[in-house]
Amino acid sequence: MTVTDAVAGSVRASILDCVGGTPVVALHRLFPAPDVEVVAKLELMNPGGSMKDRSARYIVESGLHDGTITPGSRLIESSSGNFGIALAMAARVHGLEFTCVVDPKTTSANLAILRSLGAAVEVVDEVDTAGGYLGTRIRRVRELLTERPGTIWINQYANDRNWEAYYHGTGAELVTQLTQPPGYLFAAVSTTGSVLGCSRRLRERFPGLRVVAVDAVGSVIFGGPPGRREIPGIGSSRVPELCCPAEVDEVVHVDDVDAALGCRELLSTEGIFAGGSSGSVVAAISRCLPRLPKPCRIVAIFPDRGDRYLDLVYDDDWLEQARLRRAETATDTDTDRSSS
Repeated sequence: MTVTDAVAGSVRASILDCVGGTPVVALHRLFPAPDVEVVAKLELMNPGGSMKDRSARYIVESGLHDGTITPGSRLIESSSGNFGIALAMAARVHGLEFTCVVDPKTTSANLAILRSLGAAVEVVDEVDTAGGYLGTRIRRVRELLTERPGTIWINQYANDRNWEAYYHGTGAELVTQLTQPPGYLFAAVSTTGSVLGCSRRLRERFPGLRVVAVDAVGSVIFGGPPGRREIPGIGSSRVPELCCPAEVDEVVHVDDVDAALGCRELLSTEGIFAGGSSGSVVAAISRCLPRLPKPCRIVAIFPDRGDRYLDLVYDDDWLEQARLRRAETATDTDTDRSSS
């Protein structure tokens, strides 16, 4: 069978042709109120395990098409896991080299997947000035670009093809999948590419849509104070160049504990095994629902699956340590207030 035959029929030409077409599922068990409808776009069902498959495929294939990425090139990117895995998959299919710069928060599962896909992995361990690792990762990317001339930096935080991937992908699919106009979109943020791409496409069809960005406590994307964050894939220690706060109606910050509890509640009620950012979205919806006008229709995006978080949000010891950290932070805050 030729590639042409495969594309024309039911057989896909490559794993990248399996990206997209993810389902939308109602969360009636998790949110059972009769005047509330919450549906979730299961981006965790992409073949690489996350919505980042969309942006990686779109960026790489657009670059190969217009010549900004040439055959045999070496790509480089800073990633906490999912985007790196998606790029490694795209690079493998298209015969490209790939270096991924990660940090200590990258899970052991993600590191193993990256290396199995043939990626060269660079680990930085110096905390940046905002208490995270993104600044340090990007500094290492810039060093490697100097050391290895001709390497192409994908730069998902500033690359317009990031949000365009979700505009043409996730957002366009939701427009056809949603039978009734949603009142709210709840989406986790890191680069802000997915929330911007989805909301821009959805607002063309549903102009009354309100966009709720779900961020991590300790993330600085929307001006919050920097702090320790343990769950990868949500939040940032620097403001992404793509970020457009004017296009977001509300920001909800969720800490590690509530994100983990959201994951566990989602699994126990709906049987959906999702990652930490999805748990944050669940927690944000639960927090906001009591004050939202009824009837209420919400669409949520679940970015990735839970198997890479077994030693984080699904681990009881990790959750207990997260609770202790939260209690210590609350005590320190109370002490600061009493001293002022």
